[in-house]
Amino acid sequence: MTTTDDFTHIDAKGGVTMVDVGAKQASRRRAVAEAWVHLNSATMELLRQAALPKGDALTCAKIGGIMAAKRVGELIPLCHPLNLTFVDVNFEILDDPARIHVVAEARTTGLTGVEMEAIVAAQTAAAVIYDMCKAVQRDIVINGVRLLHKSGGKSGEFNAREAF
Repeated sequence: MTTTDDFTHIDAKGGVTMVDVGAKQASRRRAVAEAWVHLNSATMELLRQAALPKGDALTCAKIGGIMAAKRVGELIPLCHPLNLTFVDVNFEILDDPARIHVVAEARTTGLTGVEMEAIVAAQTAAAVIYDMCKAVQRDIVINGVRLLHKSGGKSGEFNAREAF
């Protein structure tokens, strides 16, 4: 039988609580997440040429993803605000079918991990691509958001098993 003692974000009375990480040792932490954005070939060609009505989608998506990672403590309930030491978002444009592989990385030296920062950066970058392309295509699909890698902290290293 599961009790409230088994959950990190539930207090003795059954209410939500933020985990106290004050007793943890600071360590170097890194997380990498991915998302996929599926476009049609005509939209992809406009994106490649930076000829979309709203401009350069990938530059805006990179900035948007980085900005989002810096705000995760304000967006995700009970998530600790972190002093990020590095965030980056990169893109691989693939054809047949036309899609963009979004990869976001976040790093910190601290008491808790950066998985949510990497995931939110990847999701936001994908959403910015959608926003930049929606004037020419509405049926864009974003999927495959997941953690690829995390290192540091008590739980050690995690690597996703296979490609999405």
